Amino acid sequence: MMRSVTFTVTPLKQVRCMHRAIRDTPSMPNRLAQETSPYLRQHADNPVDWFPWGEEALRCAHEQDKPILLSIGYSACHWCHVMAHESFEDAGVAEVMNRLFINIKVDREERPDLDQIYQAAHAMLTQHGGGWPLTLFLTPDQTPFFGGTYFPKDPRYNLPGFAQLLEYVAGICRTRREDIARQNASLLHAFDSMLPRAKDQAGIGNAPLNNACSELRQAFDSIYGGFGGAPKFPQPAGLEFLLRHAVRSNDADARNMALYTLRKMADGGIHDQLGGGFCRYSVDERWAIPHFEKMLYDNGPLLALYADAHVLSGEAAFRRVAQGIAGWAMREMQSPQGGFYSSLDADSEHEEGKFYVWAPEQAASLLSAEEYTVAAAHYGLDQPPNFENRQWNLFVAQPLDAVVQALHLPPEHAGQLLAGARQKLFAARENRVRPGRDEKILVSWNALMIKGLAHAGRMLDEPEWIALAQRTVDFIRGAMWRNGRLLAVCKDGKAHLNAYLDDHAFLLDALLELLQAEFRAADLEFARTLADVLLEQFEDAREGGFFFTSHDHEKLIHRPKPGHDNAMPSGNGIAAFALQRLGHLLGETRYLDAAERTLKLYYPALAQQPTGFTSLLMALQEFLAPPQIIILRGAPGASAAWRRQLLRHYWPGSMIMALEGELAGLPETLAKPLQQGVGAWVCRGMKCLPVIMDCAELAAVCQSGESS
Repeated sequence: MMRSVTFTVTPLKQVRCMHRAIRDTPSMPNRLAQETSPYLRQHADNPVDWFPWGEEALRCAHEQDKPILLSIGYSACHWCHVMAHESFEDAGVAEVMNRLFINIKVDREERPDLDQIYQAAHAMLTQHGGGWPLTLFLTPDQTPFFGGTYFPKDPRYNLPGFAQLLEYVAGICRTRREDIARQNASLLHAFDSMLPRAKDQAGIGNAPLNNACSELRQAFDSIYGGFGGAPKFPQPAGLEFLLRHAVRSNDADARNMALYTLRKMADGGIHDQLGGGFCRYSVDERWAIPHFEKMLYDNGPLLALYADAHVLSGEAAFRRVAQGIAGWAMREMQSPQGGFYSSLDADSEHEEGKFYVWAPEQAASLLSAEEYTVAAAHYGLDQPPNFENRQWNLFVAQPLDAVVQALHLPPEHAGQLLAGARQKLFAARENRVRPGRDEKILVSWNALMIKGLAHAGRMLDEPEWIALAQRTVDFIRGAMWRNGRLLAVCKDGKAHLNAYLDDHAFLLDALLELLQAEFRAADLEFARTLADVLLEQFEDAREGGFFFTSHDHEKLIHRPKPGHDNAMPSGNGIAAFALQRLGHLLGETRYLDAAERTLKLYYPALAQQPTGFTSLLMALQEFLAPPQIIILRGAPGASAAWRRQLLRHYWPGSMIMALEGELAGLPETLAKPLQQGVGAWVCRGMKCLPVIMDCAELAAVCQSGESS
């Protein structure tokens, strides 16, 4: 039986823990009104007595001896909205929640530490994959004992009604405390066993690289591209690994798998054919119907990938896709103060995809007859509806050259008609009610876009993109770097929350890319400082690798050390990759040693399941064959022609640093003498070839180094 609640605190604290449902009118907002997270604020007017995660909520759970109902989601999540409208906005359901539980709402994007822990717990408890909304029930000590994802208000989908479930779970808490305690102990032990441990091993080799390609080849969809069946995610880390491996190992299959997938994604409905950018995933195997939310974290890496695909293949379509991603980011995601917003909602006017889908008659009313004929054939408007059997989501149903042949049109004229149709459809779509936008700024996601802009900007000669990447770094350094520490989130000018491993690792990686686009001494110093914080605050000095949270972070029931790639690359993989590159750039063995310890820690996992760790595989590639660093020295502007010549090649194992003019304070590894004209040094580790004064000779040396 549940013991009676005994308050051992002052009456003031007792009152503070009492539910607002008792003391407030239904129209008054709850505690979430004081939060910066757009997702939390979406729930501020719920009749639920929500708490944000924090000391007050956890203390109240202990004092009232009540279980915690933990609800994790994010603002662009369609099913989060559905559960909110059905249950959290319902006064009857809220009454049950407030009576039986301490209710905590978490934004998974602000608190990825909590999301990682409780998604893993959900998988262990249910033996099913997780997702959002995540609905877990915790004992007051934060340990989960029961849960799921979306629950409907009324019984359906073979799920109980939510209020019915709440009463059931509360009953379990009253009658099965000992069972819950035993299960909780087992769960915490399982968490501990999840952490990788350092093991003695013979050495590190390239077997995981080759095995990963073999596994990807087996999973490759030769018809529609991508890997496996529906739902399909872009998986940019895996595609980048394939492109790198293709060049460094002369693997034609790896090259073809990556480029074919990128083509099919670009032609699919997951790619916004009018406005540019990609949605989070496709619900079907053909990439035709997306889950319509657009996330910053997907589009940054995809921007870099499509730029590389253009350089490697010469296909103009890849450049156009990259331009579309950058255009979308600049048009729709920039904050006026600096930085990029997080995401666009899947829904508008309470309907998923309403902003993006069409009816043929809508399109026809906006276009000339010729324009509509071409656009309908190209985008599938002349086919049956492909979204919920009543609407059309645009995708490339026929390539333009096939449309040209079928309609007997001159190719140039058909191209003009399609461009005009796209422009008119886009302009009309801009007048629709827009999806909601989550306007918080996250360091980790911004870092992925910084890298994408910097890399694509230099590969495609787009200086505006490079300038925007620099502006974003300057914003982060000015607004989110305080007293030598990084803060994770900024909203409405308020930066807060300890930054995580991903924030530091992704930003370090982005800075190394930005230094190649345009060298700024301040960026190099910032990179060095971030690397030092990584080692001081995140590294597991005994076992190797990096924890997701800093050593001085809030104590939680588990401290993850993630190596597996998910929707975003692994923080450990990117940390190892970036630290290696910085270590070679500066000749700093501390960084190289930390990267090696990380690779040794995860090497057994790479050997066992290589395709789950493609970010670490890319670090392994450069551990086995260190990057060649190409240093160009000359007067300001003198090296531009040399860089353009070098950037005609896809050389993933090279770093090109143009150090122009008189530069004071360069590290010894970069401090090469200023030349008349341009001089180039090609270095691996601490060894550099003699200065090269001819661009063609330099290109030949670099090409040889890439394939060695």
